[in-house]
Amino acid sequence: MDIKGFQFSAVEAAIKKPGRKDLALIFSEVPAHACALFTTNAVKAAPVLLSMDRIKSGTAQVLVVNSGNANACTGEQGMVAARETSRLVAEGLGVSDDAVQISSTGVIGVQMPMDRIRAAIPAAINGLSSGTLDDIAQAIMTTDTFPKMETRCGQAEGVSYRVAGIAKGAGMIMPNMATMLSFIITDAAVEPDFLQQSFSRAVNRSFNAITVDGDTSTNDTCLIMANGMAGNPVINTESSEAVTVFEQLLSEVLLSLARQIVKDGEGATKFVEIRITGASSDADAKRAAMAVANSSLVKTAFFGQDANWGRIFAAVGYSGAEVDQSRLSLYFDTVCMAQNGIFAGNDAEARGTEVLKQKEFTVSVDLGIGNGTSTVYTSDLTHEYVSINADYRS
Repeated sequence: MDIKGFQFSAVEAAIKKPGRKDLALIFSEVPAHACALFTTNAVKAAPVLLSMDRIKSGTAQVLVVNSGNANACTGEQGMVAARETSRLVAEGLGVSDDAVQISSTGVIGVQMPMDRIRAAIPAAINGLSSGTLDDIAQAIMTTDTFPKMETRCGQAEGVSYRVAGIAKGAGMIMPNMATMLSFIITDAAVEPDFLQQSFSRAVNRSFNAITVDGDTSTNDTCLIMANGMAGNPVINTESSEAVTVFEQLLSEVLLSLARQIVKDGEGATKFVEIRITGASSDADAKRAAMAVANSSLVKTAFFGQDANWGRIFAAVGYSGAEVDQSRLSLYFDTVCMAQNGIFAGNDAEARGTEVLKQKEFTVSVDLGIGNGTSTVYTSDLTHEYVSINADYRS
């Protein structure tokens, strides 16, 4: 992947245990325009608090990220560790401390092993010339079963550029701002205000439209850096064609990463698209969609391949969306399970059960009230999910 002006490195620091790379750097050769969205959880990890303050400048040049330890609920000592990590990286690269964004993922409530971090940082810096974005994607994995990456190519007035992204996440996925960890880089020259606006829109259509288990992490971060080294004319709201292309590419990258996270949901065997139409507003449609997607009863029915459509109507009913049960209709893929609030019959149930045996399917609910729509993505809830999270700290 030829994305200009970015270097990557990942090393083993044995933060949680030895045997894998768990400390990584993304370095832009020049200061980049940057923006980020963070967890809305009131309990925020030290690196989130530090990065939230620094991103206000609208620029960044380095991201340092680790797995194995969230550095959350670690008090003042955790903030000291985050600042020291940032300072050591900044000094090693010869950049301003404020140009460093820091992110962590892993176990909550455990102090960061700073002796191992200090020892590993020089190797991470020295390895920047030989690393790849794939190395970063693998280093940030925790319970993920595969690294999550996506890239797209575009042009602005004949000049080519790339948008690439990585993500990690399989559990604690229910976004209210960002979700999990995701880092997006582009060598496109993009006007800062437009970058912020397009990034926010892309996150809302992707990471804010997925849920695995209804939990919002203490560490959720989604960050983008645009360093402009492709040399294209600056993309802003006045360059309409270039704007459309950039926004489309950015949305495709984020949506692909978001879908990969759901497909890798802890213990998941199903990938389910929940579509709500006919709501009184898009916001109401989102409420209904998230209620269905987060319902443990619905998700266990998906796992059991049980066409229990009543659980879905129940979730829509308690979602807070405006509902008239006499207007509700429900489909599993193209199989009508209920119309005008009434069960479509045993034949429909048999065909609906066949749909639920697939690894991927769509659940569509029409509220029959207005024009509001929403699509969210979810997974089933399995025995394996319980096993993974029962043993997570061991």
